[in-house]
Amino acid sequence: MGHTRRREVAVDDARSVRERARTLAQVHDALFSGGRAPAQPRALVARSWRRARAQGVDPDLLFPPDPADAAEVQRRRERSGLRPVLPELRAALTAVAEDSRHVMVVTDADGVVLWREGANLVRHRADRIGFAEGARWSEDVVGGNAIGTALAEGAAVQMFAAEHFLRAHHVWTCTAAPLHDPRTGDLLGIVDVSGPVETVHPLTVALVGTAVKVAEAGLRREHARGLDSLRQVAGPLLAGLRGPGLVVDEHGWVAAATGMAGPDRVGAPRSGVPVAVHGVGHCLPEPVPGGWLLRPEPAPRMRLALDLGSSPPRAVVEGTGSWVHPLPVRHAELLVLLAHAGPAGLSAAQLSEALYGDRTHLVTVRAEVSRLRKSLGGLVLARPYRIAPGVEVAPPDRTGPLLSRSTAPGVRRLAR
Repeated sequence: MGHTRRREVAVDDARSVRERARTLAQVHDALFSGGRAPAQPRALVARSWRRARAQGVDPDLLFPPDPADAAEVQRRRERSGLRPVLPELRAALTAVAEDSRHVMVVTDADGVVLWREGANLVRHRADRIGFAEGARWSEDVVGGNAIGTALAEGAAVQMFAAEHFLRAHHVWTCTAAPLHDPRTGDLLGIVDVSGPVETVHPLTVALVGTAVKVAEAGLRREHARGLDSLRQVAGPLLAGLRGPGLVVDEHGWVAAATGMAGPDRVGAPRSGVPVAVHGVGHCLPEPVPGGWLLRPEPAPRMRLALDLGSSPPRAVVEGTGSWVHPLPVRHAELLVLLAHAGPAGLSAAQLSEALYGDRTHLVTVRAEVSRLRKSLGGLVLARPYRIAPGVEVAPPDRTGPLLSRSTAPGVRRLAR
């Protein structure tokens, strides 16, 4: 994450705190009053100020408007991905916060404060500026600050004294770092340590950064435990499959696979939406305890209908799409005979007898069926000749002129 980059540290030497705070106050007053500043703010701070001014934030704002109520805070807490690692964050930061006059604050990805713990005196001071559960501490609400600027910059941030956009925050020093979900890379929220301006220290950036890394490691361990549990479910499921398949968690991480070299991760499954799996194709997600079973999507059912009333007769095929193929009369007769024969099919000798009344036309029959198979692809199979399994055949109209006028003995019998 790069939490120790120089630009993120507000004060290099704790001994220069008073002098640095005095200079920053002069810079802030000059830039916001149109005067000449004695120095320029850090590039990070200048960017955050420009964003806040562009969003119309008032530097004299005292409280963030419209804080979330207790019910909304609780709802956000329950769905927060940071709940499982609160013990790690408390262990790393709360004791330090209480001993050194700080508060530890955890927000969600919107910058809404969900948890705040630490020294009582500092919490009371935070209440006076609305820095409490439910407040939104993003830049578009309260201007440049460690939490909001960490959200905007995607990096660890330390804000000191008048580097804060709001004048009401100039008596504070704050250090914040983003915490991401190692399973997805998504931002889960911000971890912040804040206190009175005189408590600033360059090592706080490293402290918060380390706490975030520990928490992210905890999330990785939790994820590994979840995959281990899912493998217990996956074993019996995959053992019963005839083809390839895999079991994944809600984020698409693969717990187990069979019949294939399983990838580490696929797209996050959603009910009813096929997932593309490399080397397998589209798979339909099926919910299982703790995740999803993915197996190849069954091929669309094909339907063959014979339009014997048109001239020439036609084969109408429906599957992933629909197409129409004109048929020579002899091919139409062959399809009528094969459709009537069903899965058992007919041999070349049986077709010869049905078409010509004897079994001496084997070469002619084989040639005709070969041409028919070439035109209809895999719909007609050989040995014996039959309609392919899985192809639904609509019963042909036996009252049409093609059947009644046919010279083929087997076709004439069907017409009668």
